[in-house]
Amino acid sequence: MSLVIYDTLAREKRPFTPIDPAHVRMYACGPTVYDHVHIGNGRPVVVFDVLYRALKRQFPRVTYARNITDIDDKIMVRAKESGEPIDALTSRTAADFAHVCAALGALRPDVEPRATDYIVEMIAIVERLVARGHAYVADGHALFSVPSMDDYGRLSRHGRDELVAGARVDVAPYKRDAADFVLWKPSATDQPGWASPWGRGRPGWHIECSAMSGKLLGETFDIHAGGLDLIFPHHENEIAQSRCAFGTPVMANYWMHNGFLVANGEKMSKSLGNFFTIHELLPEFPGEAIRLLLLGAHYRQPLDFTKDGLKVARAQLDRLYQALRSALDVEADGATPVPDAVAAALDDDLNTPLALAHLHELAGILNRAASPAEKRTAKSALLAGAGALGLLWQDPEGWFRTGGLEAASGGGPSEAEIEAAILARQAARKAKDFKESDRIRDDLKAKGVVLEDGPKGTTWKRA
Repeated sequence: MSLVIYDTLAREKRPFTPIDPAHVRMYACGPTVYDHVHIGNGRPVVVFDVLYRALKRQFPRVTYARNITDIDDKIMVRAKESGEPIDALTSRTAADFAHVCAALGALRPDVEPRATDYIVEMIAIVERLVARGHAYVADGHALFSVPSMDDYGRLSRHGRDELVAGARVDVAPYKRDAADFVLWKPSATDQPGWASPWGRGRPGWHIECSAMSGKLLGETFDIHAGGLDLIFPHHENEIAQSRCAFGTPVMANYWMHNGFLVANGEKMSKSLGNFFTIHELLPEFPGEAIRLLLLGAHYRQPLDFTKDGLKVARAQLDRLYQALRSALDVEADGATPVPDAVAAALDDDLNTPLALAHLHELAGILNRAASPAEKRTAKSALLAGAGALGLLWQDPEGWFRTGGLEAASGGGPSEAEIEAAILARQAARKAKDFKESDRIRDDLKAKGVVLEDGPKGTTWKRA
């Protein structure tokens, strides 16, 4: 089965046919770097990482671009509030985002452009739009003229009232039409700004992605991805800018959008106390467990995020890693292809829940494997399937020794202390002092360390 994806513009699943089979090009909207990313920001990172992996398996070359927005009014406000220079703020939060992506097991994009490096390209697009009658200058602003584009609104399918409501942040007397949106705006002396034909200023949000994707991937490329919340106005306006500037019938051939996250059944909100940043979750839960939870629902469907769900995801990973742990005596074949069932699930519009179900089936086959040859085959298949989902990248023993965390849980016993306790327990059992043996086991359990007795001896893991 070849890859089939749901195209938001067409409102249907479509077989993926690249513009150039020798080089697939995809773009995803990245973060605005002014604070720690919340768990909702992690969903597109994980979802489109799975897509990237699928494309890399099927095509000889893939260029994945995901931008960093490092000039934005939110950034300026945060810098003013904190007293931190904008460059320092954006560098620090971009580094935090990179750390989060690594913790979630996401491959690095081929290119990760920063908006401020593409100001020249942004100005050039605005100049084209003005010259072609799709934009105008008023009161130091350059604005896109929505009525100049006959089919504006095809992606969101909004009516006139919705377009106006979404575009109009406030009543701007310099707009010719209420739906028009800003391409370039003036900067005060204490604000970041660049010289332009319309005076010193800075770009509007939408023009940034048009400039970066056009420069890096071409005037028309294969896939544009992002969250459902970006369909309007951001992606709608990207399409308008790019098509009208370049004179192309489409900006991207496929548009993919992941669904919303809710927390404990309600919209995420700091006031409700259900707003989680990945930064604050990582000391308590493995990044891999966060990734597994995010893949547990189909990417286009809403996902209810809870800490209890993370506990379940970690328990599922325990079972998968335990299967690998039982086969440490055999080496996996790194050339094993992704099992057909897993590949078919992912080819069907990234059906990750079904792919995960097949992964657990593969773990069961490995647990039942008897001979070294059977173990090797089953282990190879499990790791190949997991790799397609970006899972099981850790050493099984390391997973259990750290609880899957980047560092062992703070305040818990060290590995040396745990091993010494296991030896003491073995001595107590040999002396038939089962009361002392149970006391040692229970003491470790109270400290977050679970012992598991098996035919090959006692192993342990952090709970």
